[in-house]
Amino acid sequence: MSHLSERPEKPVVGISMPHESAGLHVTGAALYTDDLVHRTKDVLHAYPVQVMKAHGRITALRTEPALAVPGVVRVLTGADVPGVNDAGMKHDEPLFPDTVMFHGHAVAWVLGETLEAARLGAAAVEVELDEEPSVITLREAIETESFHGARPLMVTGDVDAGFADSAHVFTGEFQFSDQEHFYLETHAALALVDENGQMFVQSSTQHPSETQEIVAHVLGLHSHEVTVQCLRMGGGFGGKEMQPQGFAAVAALGARLTGRPVRVRLNRTQDLTMSGKRHGFHATWKIGFDTEGRIQALDATLTADGGWSLDLSEPVVARALCHIDNTYWIPNARVAGRIAKTNKVSNTAFRGFGGPQGMLVIEDVMGRCAPLLGLDPMELRERNFYRQGHSTPYGQPVPHPERISVIWQQVQEDAAIAERKREIAAFNASHPDTKRALALTGIKFGISFNLTAFNQAGALVLVYKDGSVLINHGGTEMGQGLHTKMLQVAATTLGIPMHKVRLAPTRTDKVPNTSATAASAGADLNGAAVKNACEQIRERLLQVAGTQLGTNASDVRIVEGVARAFGSDKELAWDDLVRTAYFQRVQLSAAGFYRTEGLHWDAKAFHGSPFKYFSYGAAATEVEVDGFTGAYRIRRVDIVHDVGDSLSPMIDIGQVEGGFVQGAGWLTLEDMRWDSGDGPNRGRLLTQAASTYKLPSFSEMPEEFNVRLLENATEEGAVYGSKAVGEPPLMLAFSVREALRQAAAEFGPAGISVELASPATPEAVYWAIEGVREAGARYGGHASDAGGVPADASALSNV
Repeated sequence: MSHLSERPEKPVVGISMPHESAGLHVTGAALYTDDLVHRTKDVLHAYPVQVMKAHGRITALRTEPALAVPGVVRVLTGADVPGVNDAGMKHDEPLFPDTVMFHGHAVAWVLGETLEAARLGAAAVEVELDEEPSVITLREAIETESFHGARPLMVTGDVDAGFADSAHVFTGEFQFSDQEHFYLETHAALALVDENGQMFVQSSTQHPSETQEIVAHVLGLHSHEVTVQCLRMGGGFGGKEMQPQGFAAVAALGARLTGRPVRVRLNRTQDLTMSGKRHGFHATWKIGFDTEGRIQALDATLTADGGWSLDLSEPVVARALCHIDNTYWIPNARVAGRIAKTNKVSNTAFRGFGGPQGMLVIEDVMGRCAPLLGLDPMELRERNFYRQGHSTPYGQPVPHPERISVIWQQVQEDAAIAERKREIAAFNASHPDTKRALALTGIKFGISFNLTAFNQAGALVLVYKDGSVLINHGGTEMGQGLHTKMLQVAATTLGIPMHKVRLAPTRTDKVPNTSATAASAGADLNGAAVKNACEQIRERLLQVAGTQLGTNASDVRIVEGVARAFGSDKELAWDDLVRTAYFQRVQLSAAGFYRTEGLHWDAKAFHGSPFKYFSYGAAATEVEVDGFTGAYRIRRVDIVHDVGDSLSPMIDIGQVEGGFVQGAGWLTLEDMRWDSGDGPNRGRLLTQAASTYKLPSFSEMPEEFNVRLLENATEEGAVYGSKAVGEPPLMLAFSVREALRQAAAEFGPAGISVELASPATPEAVYWAIEGVREAGARYGGHASDAGGVPADASALSNV
């Protein structure tokens, strides 16, 4: 076992413990960025001037009326920017635009003594616009060829030969929805200039180093003149990886120009109308199977709705291509990706980062094709699993593919699937208007940033004379439990109890050049960096302990806060050891660093090994569907998920549960709507609040929810043998959608391929059921005899 993976005697990692801020969360004592306003004097409040048109060039911007509003101090415009007027890394996102690119685009910001004064001032600003044609929907973008950014192409094997060798070839089309992050804490920033003229920004950001970089280039400063701190976030899910930078820059610019602290905090409607979402996708595909139902070839084109600027759309599409295989070996594949440019908010990172979109395509294909092949969907999926020696379409060997089958079997046993399928069949036979179904789906998700350079992390660990320890690392806490895990890693490495360790807020002046807390890599990267820093200090302390105990340093172990030597009764308490080291002038601090080894990626050739490892999992979901309304309930969910040797089991199980629920929301409830008509509100987001945008609630929770972590799953080469947990569980929710598809199919004869919209709202399920009934009537109740023609033959055809 590698040094990084090996666990010492009596480790603190692996012990279930609550989130380090759980008590603060539930009592309301936890501080978030906007809470700091009440602790800061003379704060100005910023309010955006939004233009409610989808596209047009600004011909006049009159700010004088705003300055006449009592309490308004200043109006920020592009003319005020001393540096670069851009809030993005691609230099395609003007902070103060001269062209409105989406409905609700902010073109100026008003600073007021109160939020109400700023709001009234923003309403008084006069903007004249020369409206231009807009592209709102993905289909419009495809038809008008409105694209931007890279167009990756992933090719493996001989696709044409693969189709020639296929006994069954199907084609289809699939479009599925975007998703709002709906973090509880909206975007927020508080900026002030300190006594040394340094810009200090408190930001709700997953990427403090990039926030620092953008603020610096907007203000025309160097990075060492800007410090960014993130206390914690009330949720992020990827929505605070790139998008906080502009809001932080507005606050910093206001502080720079007025000399007073400036607060930016979006209300919910502003957040929904101004910030990016998960990318909606459109897919066209052609797939070939042999006589046994094994995939021979796949040809697909994935189009992502990027919105008005690139943001992270290019790596999102790249990850979608890298995950279209999911758990299935595809020997011959040609998959193209492209980014639609639309007049909507700039879509961005969201838990899974394109992986869910790519995986959803292949799972939809499998679910639609199984009846046409005369196979149970579970059987079709299992026949196509990766086996030993297989590689992905982009050339990376798949390690531990046996875990896919092991997990699959464990879920079947835990969920008693064979027995419950018989019960479901009996129920369906006696209930003509209500049907149940049970679906099982698996996941394989790659862990690491697509861009190799991002796979690095730093940490700063300080041990004080009294034996207390303070750790700093580059990761940010958004409720996912990263800080809890880092405390456990530090305590384990140093061999001391958890209460000896405290964690400082994430700051750019403690750990520089950090990567975003994203890609599920927060614990992997920062944990290894914290471990590295602690090991440096521990090695120095072992030398001191060896001298004090009269033995070699190599024979000393520090366990539970006591240094002991092999074969001796002598011991030295941690506090005494640290104090002794101090008087011997031994360094008691260390900067740790980690870089993920073994990664290589050629983005142009779309080939290499971009991931350190894969996380695996499977979920079985049972649903019950009402044939009159399409309404449904989730009766039971059983999950087995691979997190290696868990650093913190309670945290990880919570992440699996939360990820699953968020994925189920995306796939079944969260129906984001935009006005695509030709009226005055074209481009307006219609689902601007929780009243119109349906989020998962208690009523959507599974009646029975069982989660188990895969045992004996040490991951070689990862910190203490653990695996990432943040993103992969979201895709376990494919089982909900597939169960709904199978339940809809029960309303007609066997062999019908069910087309199901995504999100599969009750309305969508109802129309899927109606399609099944119509197909059954069309073919006299013998759809399978008709070659399994689907309800919508134009959407899926047997070529």
